[in-house]
Amino acid sequence: MVKAAIIGAGHFAYRMHIPVLAKRNEVELDSVCRLGQMELNLIKDEFGFNFATEDWREILDRDIDIAVISSPHNLHFEQAKAFLEKGCHVLVEKPMCLEPEHAWELVETARKANRELLVAYGWNYKPGLDEMRDMIAQIGEIEHVVCHMASFTRSIFAGGELAKWRHIAIQPDRSTWESPDQGGGYAYGQLSHALGILYWLTDLRCSSVRSMLFDAPSTIDLHDAAAVRFDNGATGVFSGSCGVPHGHGFEVDIRIYGSTGSVLLDIETQRLVLKLPDGETKVAEVPDGAWTYSCEGPADRLVDIALGNGKNESPGDVGARAVETLHAIIHSGQSNGAEFKINQTHKVSET
Repeated sequence: MVKAAIIGAGHFAYRMHIPVLAKRNEVELDSVCRLGQMELNLIKDEFGFNFATEDWREILDRDIDIAVISSPHNLHFEQAKAFLEKGCHVLVEKPMCLEPEHAWELVETARKANRELLVAYGWNYKPGLDEMRDMIAQIGEIEHVVCHMASFTRSIFAGGELAKWRHIAIQPDRSTWESPDQGGGYAYGQLSHALGILYWLTDLRCSSVRSMLFDAPSTIDLHDAAAVRFDNGATGVFSGSCGVPHGHGFEVDIRIYGSTGSVLLDIETQRLVLKLPDGETKVAEVPDGAWTYSCEGPADRLVDIALGNGKNESPGDVGARAVETLHAIIHSGQSNGAEFKINQTHKVSET
């Protein structure tokens, strides 16, 4: 049996990660941690955890194999590092953490511990999405990137009503999404998804950013716009918006232009298109609904890895490249668009 711990059993862990683990016959739900005794008891009793506590450090003394870190963003680093050092394979919610130095330290900690560090990028586990990697290999050197994500999340980031989740026993904690010191805002909360796809499918790494943030009437970013330079000299444009009206789905658009062709990924319309010289076009076949967002994949793969099977499709170095980009976007925007150069002394590969 694979013994599992949940650190930070908030709304999303309750709605997604815990049920995924509970369905696996090979998993024993050993330990769960969150603040609030009433909610903690509810989760413990509903899913049959062996042990429940409000102090995550108490779980470090237990015999567990995997840990899911789903706490507020600013707590991810300390908790993920502790469980990697304990010898667990670890799944950490996105963003992996808030500081680039911490992100690369987690990558190094996982390497030294010979354990897998996964980031909860649900799209990375959707069937057929990795076909884009093969397309990118056909377009020569990457010269320009457009990466955009928009979602129906204004009520989360701008203090609106969370009516959509009213029927769920464990409600979202507003502070996680709205508090600047906890990594609130659209870039960390949502644009991180699109960066998780981009950096999974390419070896690109951002080297500098100039950005603008739209934050009225909030204290966090609701919309983001950034011009970026990558380490290979390519240029890029990143944007994010919480402005999609309710009732509509996620918009994720990634366009990659190379020296001999281009690739388009459009999650909303389920299009993956390769364009080559002389009018040649190749369109991937995507089953209807295959790319509708959900996040069962990362937790399922965490179990597979603990059992000695499966490939990590959302590794720590992908999460770290996303963290350093997001950190730069926020800090450049807070400095009225001044160029923010990224320290690239950290190693990219996890191998």
